Amino acid sequence: MDALLYNVLLYAAAGAGVGFAVGLTGIGGGSLMTPLLLLFGFPAPTAIGTDLMYASITKANGVVAHQRQGSINWRLVGLLASGSIPASLFTIWLLDNYFHSSEAYTRILTSSLGLMLILTALILLFRHRIVASGENEGVVNWLQSKSHPVTVIMGLFLGFLVTLSSVGAGAFGTAILMVLFPTLAAVRVVGTDLAHAVPLTLVAGVGHLFLGNVDFMLLICLLSGSIPATHFGARIGQKLPEVLLQRILAVILLIMGIRYALT
Repeated sequence: MDALLYNVLLYAAAGAGVGFAVGLTGIGGGSLMTPLLLLFGFPAPTAIGTDLMYASITKANGVVAHQRQGSINWRLVGLLASGSIPASLFTIWLLDNYFHSSEAYTRILTSSLGLMLILTALILLFRHRIVASGENEGVVNWLQSKSHPVTVIMGLFLGFLVTLSSVGAGAFGTAILMVLFPTLAAVRVVGTDLAHAVPLTLVAGVGHLFLGNVDFMLLICLLSGSIPATHFGARIGQKLPEVLLQRILAVILLIMGIRYALT
């Protein structure tokens, strides 16, 4: 088989696999796609940059659906974005101006990826405790009383680390909203986080495109496989125990996160 055709089929199959897993478990594609691309041998900058563009496109469909349902709090999207977008742009500026090539900051990207995979795994494993913490007195209550400025600060944190790792806009963003706004309905938490993730991943992805870190052939192959597989996975996922699947994947993410954090 021609090498180019083999690669096209392989990457489309990878996109389908990640899309199916996302539909099945609800876990963000970045947590799965970037490590998979690294296993395929892509340099970390290319894997992260391409995945950010992939995420911005695949998440856009979800935003349209949530907007039709009226399940997006645009004020909270604005608060998160007011921190994350400037942080993302600043991060790209730092990478462009303080490193002579993408190889020079590869170690920073892989360490950030490891950190965010670990955080994502811990959030998935302890989500219920995170939500319950919002009902207790103490630091969490103080954070909730300052929810709007804290949301902007958390946006800064997200913008910086998502740009470096392509991971966290989903699970970590959701956790922030659940803790700071405990009365926000679950569907509005998901819709609001998704609506924020699209511009963040798009800005970060375009920044990586500017740095030369996006592989368009790879991107098209991933999209061709993932979009139909995500819908199929969602149908199958309705018949399977979601919590068990998420915990299994969380353990896998934790192992991968430790590996990349220590690389």
